[in-house]
Amino acid sequence: MNARNSSKGIDWLLVGLYMMLCAIGVISIFGATYKEGEPILQSFTSFKTDYSKQLIFWLLAMVIAVIIMVTDSKFFTATANLWYAFGIVLLLLVFPFHTEIKGTRSIIRFASFQLQPADLCKVFVALALAKYLSRVETDFSKTKSQLIATAIALTPAILSILQQETGLALVYFSFFLVMFREGLPAGILIIGFSFAVLVVATLLMEPNTLAMILTGIALAAIYILRRQIKRRKQILITIVGIWMVCVGIQRFLVPYVFESVLQPYQVKRIYDTIGKDYAPSGGTAVLEEAPAKKKDDGGDYNVKQSKIAIGSGGLAGKGLLKGTQTRYDFVPEQRTDFIFCTIGEGFGFIGSFILMAIYFLLLMRIITVAERQRSVFSRAYAYGVASILFFHIAINICMTIGLAPVIGIPLPFISYGGTSLITFTAALFILIRLDADRQMVLR
Repeated sequence: MNARNSSKGIDWLLVGLYMMLCAIGVISIFGATYKEGEPILQSFTSFKTDYSKQLIFWLLAMVIAVIIMVTDSKFFTATANLWYAFGIVLLLLVFPFHTEIKGTRSIIRFASFQLQPADLCKVFVALALAKYLSRVETDFSKTKSQLIATAIALTPAILSILQQETGLALVYFSFFLVMFREGLPAGILIIGFSFAVLVVATLLMEPNTLAMILTGIALAAIYILRRQIKRRKQILITIVGIWMVCVGIQRFLVPYVFESVLQPYQVKRIYDTIGKDYAPSGGTAVLEEAPAKKKDDGGDYNVKQSKIAIGSGGLAGKGLLKGTQTRYDFVPEQRTDFIFCTIGEGFGFIGSFILMAIYFLLLMRIITVAERQRSVFSRAYAYGVASILFFHIAINICMTIGLAPVIGIPLPFISYGGTSLITFTAALFILIRLDADRQMVLR
């Protein structure tokens, strides 16, 4: 494909939004990590500072973007399953060759280079899921097809959990939004949402009180539906079954997950988010603090300092390099997980609003691009990209303001990190390439 054809049909609005976000990311990392007295130009060209390294990552990402843009879009359709298999192999290689960093065992290190397959695999899952959904023989109204699609999406999540990377594992659940767009019954999403509500209620309420409420709801449902005589037996069995499942989740599943699956510091973060103290079932066990994290008596030092930083920014912010919370390392991980508080303190509500507006435009543009596709593959992939970005944006920002537990996922295109930036760049530019060739792609 020649240069002229590769540039034809490109959605330059998506490219422009991408460039803006990457530039904001470099500026934010600079604002959080620049040390007073260093020559600015020299520090940007030394490739030893975090912001100069981020520039290198950006340049590398742009090289990958150009390669994607000169590649025929049919290549991604044809090789989707191969990329997925490659991603699974990378995840499996983590087990014997991982390096434990900050409590996670999901990173492979090659000399000074680090690779996190759980992050990279998101793109491969989006491709493979789109490939499966676009197959002529796939009837997504059947349970078998829905289970296969679920297995494609959640297999990397299971492997990530085994590598103690719960945060990235949760991202893979965003692919259910893609399945919903392609015909997954709304009832399944409702069940999933209800499960989440039940888990939160289990944490917030006393066990006996919640059990009584669930029993009351079941009895009320039986009373309301009592007049449907022909289906009374089926309705009764269904309601009793749902009641038993809910009580089972409350009494056994949630305690088991919190005591045996999640790490103690992860459970502590969840309880800090809902404002409750956590004591293991033993009653006297001492919780481990997240590795390499600062702490205070409340155990939620990161979030407290992040909220102070964002609040101190006020309406217009203190200005670049003038923040106190982020400039003097009061906020841990401020260049990665908590980069949003750097923007909030430096540029205030106005700067934060502008960033949110850019993200909103990006997501809306991706959805617009998705709906104009002529192939199921391109549409499903576009919704996959939108779902991944939405989950990252929503959880990361809610995490920094105390509305979600600290699960350690980056803010797209903004947070420091080569794997993250390259992954998001590749995901977005594959979409741009597919969209540019949409007039040539059949189902």
